[in-house]
Amino acid sequence: MGGLSPGGLALLLVSALLAGGCTELAPHAGPITLVLKHARILGPADPFPGLLREFEAAHPGVRVRSESLPWSSDEQHQFYVVNLEGQSPGFDVMMLDVIWVPEFARAGWLLDLTDRVRPQEFAAYFPSTVAAATWSGRVWAFPWNMNVGLLYYRRDLLAKHGFQPPVTWAALADQVRRIRAAEGDPTLEGYLWQGKQYEGMIVNVLEALWAHGTGLLGDDGTVFPEPERAAAALGFLRRLIATGVSPSWTTAADEELSRRAFGDGHAIFLRNWPYVLNLLEAPGSRVRGRVGLAPLPGGVGGVGAGSTGGSHLGIARGTAHPDLALALVRFLTGERAERAMAAGAALYPTRTALYHDPALVAGNPWLPRIHDLMLAGRPRPVTPSYLLLSTTLQPELSAVLVGLKSERRAIIDARRRLDYFLASNR
Repeated sequence: MGGLSPGGLALLLVSALLAGGCTELAPHAGPITLVLKHARILGPADPFPGLLREFEAAHPGVRVRSESLPWSSDEQHQFYVVNLEGQSPGFDVMMLDVIWVPEFARAGWLLDLTDRVRPQEFAAYFPSTVAAATWSGRVWAFPWNMNVGLLYYRRDLLAKHGFQPPVTWAALADQVRRIRAAEGDPTLEGYLWQGKQYEGMIVNVLEALWAHGTGLLGDDGTVFPEPERAAAALGFLRRLIATGVSPSWTTAADEELSRRAFGDGHAIFLRNWPYVLNLLEAPGSRVRGRVGLAPLPGGVGGVGAGSTGGSHLGIARGTAHPDLALALVRFLTGERAERAMAAGAALYPTRTALYHDPALVAGNPWLPRIHDLMLAGRPRPVTPSYLLLSTTLQPELSAVLVGLKSERRAIIDARRRLDYFLASNR
């Protein structure tokens, strides 16, 4: 992190009602509007409008206009790329998928925050989120919310049939077959995951690669450094669908489609993100009180691990109000705001201490467990070329999942294309 030392984060606010001892911003003339772009906030109660009004009250003459982006991460990325090519993108602060930070930083779209970050400021966050906020020894964003891939299971069904949560994929497939046979319910699916041709599919493939003891990129940048293990991982995913452990519509499933099917009581297992837990346990949920949470299973030669994800807040390099934009970022990523988001929205904080906060744990007893799973998660490859990797791989890997191409052929074709594209992109 370019010589930065870790530490706690103090809120940069001017209101005496908020954290004290902060540096006051210079007065500004006339009304100022900060535009914040973000994904739609899900959850039982959205504290976002109240937080923004609180920030405005602490900064007289400043208004924050929040503008929602499409749900799909791919659509959000497309919006940013189109708008950030210009010098004045029309927004000041942006919610960024963690995988975009190196790409946006290299493109010159983000304000370099290195000299603005105070010593000890990032110690309160998960280390993986701090790493994702930096690139080339510089700081480009602040961690805002955290994600990790989890295994949801029907606790009532596993208990009824004498099973513990599976620790291997072979055990999961065996439990699916046994439970479905015993239940005799043709509408009960086995294992739901995200196999649609988009970034979510890549995440599921990465988790399968790790479970098979390999990865997407080697230390030297080689794509699929162990092609035989990679082929085994892809073959495993294809067999889940071909054998009926996962339904045929998996190849069209994203987070929400799979979440809704599981939430309607139509599946035994689900791979998804932590936000799903809030919705599954909400009043009126058909599976409320019947859901368990576990780490993703492991496989041959590998250990199960969920992919980490989440969002950061970055500042557009072309903003006319960098100091105020940074004050907003600090406020929204501060302890007070992250606690409010954790309590009311389906967003999990990047500040580790909040997972053990008594008031938050009382409302979500799973928080300490999710904290441990967050720490055990693995990041996607941190590279400015990640989106190039993902978009090139998506059609190749999707062809395997739908049965149009063998896993070995897909790996050979993907490596050939990526070797060319990555060489051209250097």
